[in-house]
Amino acid sequence: MKELRIEDNGRLGPIDSSRIPRFAGAATFARLPRLDQVAHADVAIVGVPFDSGVSYRPGARFGANHLREASRLLRPYNPALDLSPFAEAQVADAGDMAVNPFNIHEAIEAIQQDALDLTAGGTRLLTLGGDHTIALPLLRAAAERAGGPVALLHFDAHLDTWDTYFGAEYTHGTPFRRAVEEGILDTDALSHVGTRGPLYGKKDLEDDRRFGFGIVTSSDVYYQGVREVVAKLRDRIGGRPLYISVDIDVLDPAHAPGTGTPEAGGITSRELLEIIRGLRGLNLVGADVVEVSPAYDHAELTGIAASHVAYDLVSLLSEQPRRGGAPEESRTTARGGSEDQRTTAGGGPSGGDQTTAVEAAR
Repeated sequence: MKELRIEDNGRLGPIDSSRIPRFAGAATFARLPRLDQVAHADVAIVGVPFDSGVSYRPGARFGANHLREASRLLRPYNPALDLSPFAEAQVADAGDMAVNPFNIHEAIEAIQQDALDLTAGGTRLLTLGGDHTIALPLLRAAAERAGGPVALLHFDAHLDTWDTYFGAEYTHGTPFRRAVEEGILDTDALSHVGTRGPLYGKKDLEDDRRFGFGIVTSSDVYYQGVREVVAKLRDRIGGRPLYISVDIDVLDPAHAPGTGTPEAGGITSRELLEIIRGLRGLNLVGADVVEVSPAYDHAELTGIAASHVAYDLVSLLSEQPRRGGAPEESRTTARGGSEDQRTTAGGGPSGGDQTTAVEAAR
């Protein structure tokens, strides 16, 4: 079948869904061109079908393609950000990394090298997992490209800063502890968002705090509201190079049942999308969406939520300069914030005008 694609601003975009039905043809992310169909990609979307680091329900190795299928309904214009990301930058689907499912150490090395190869020409990377183990090699590559430690914004029900599972140092519950130990994270700008549920003990929180993480629990998002959370996160991150890692279990199981370690009481897909949109203008150097396990999904609820999260991340990445420093806007904070503040996001209920995060960040 001949591909009839939208071309805008000199960029090759998605298949034209007014001429070829959305349910027909190959399922690249958002029906975008493959990497081999463009001369250069400003933003590449790559899958990592790897879930050998899970501690409970497997299946995230099938997550990237599930997410691609669910992305067929995405369209070229993002009204929430008043942006056409596929015209702003050349975006392409780079397919999947081929990594060893039987050797975690080898897989981690391969992911790191593939990420470095994909970003060698200034390309920015959005990765579709896969389990959260893959965040460690992706952070290694991001820090190398950034020339030093990067800030981390981690959306998850869990801390993922535990030490070992059954003596194993590299699992989906340990990547950020390893990253701190390796010195690839800026410990003045680390935040978890959406954490909740039981822990092994209070020491989990004490260790996490010692590593430098601030915590915004799912309850904090509920009580404080998106606008206040965004303002605190922007103050904490400032103009630093930022990596965003989204474990889809940050969402309540009502919004994302298809994941390996679900926890009750999560944030909504609307809250997650609004927080991400409120980060517009920060110096985003890479991102991932992980832990989508399609065997536990229902009616593509998880896949649809994850594909929209990925779309908004691509939108933010599309506005980044191809090379060089942070965008001008990244040196400002959300309305009502102060660059002198370095507060740890978190706390109790607060009132105030609950305008959207996008409005707050403008």
